[in-house]
Amino acid sequence: MLIRIILRWLISALAVWIAAAIVPGVHVTGGFWTYLWLALLLGVVNAILGTILLIITLPLTILTLGLFAIIVNAIVFAATAGLSSHLQVDNFWYDILAALVISIVTTVLGLLIPERRHHGSGDAATA
Repeated sequence: MLIRIILRWLISALAVWIAAAIVPGVHVTGGFWTYLWLALLLGVVNAILGTILLIITLPLTILTLGLFAIIVNAIVFAATAGLSSHLQVDNFWYDILAALVISIVTTVLGLLIPERRHHGSGDAATA
């Protein structure tokens, strides 16, 4: 379980690095440890602020078939930039693009992490 958490953390750091490399308005100062810090900070901000915003905007997210979640992710990314002196974003459009890149990268690379197997579940396949 700890290995899965570390892998997801590394994937998030890689996603932030890719977003900074692709999106011209996203600037990160620092190296490897900075990206790990930003991934950790992004995860904490997403867990707190992202959850609150998703609950508040749930009707709008449903109405837009989930597209408003991109705006929520952009707000979370902007908040992360506001909390860190190592991350600067030129404007909100770059927040949206960076949030899209990070979402795509973490989703695709997250599929490569094998699911945790349940041993001894008692179903017919393991009996």
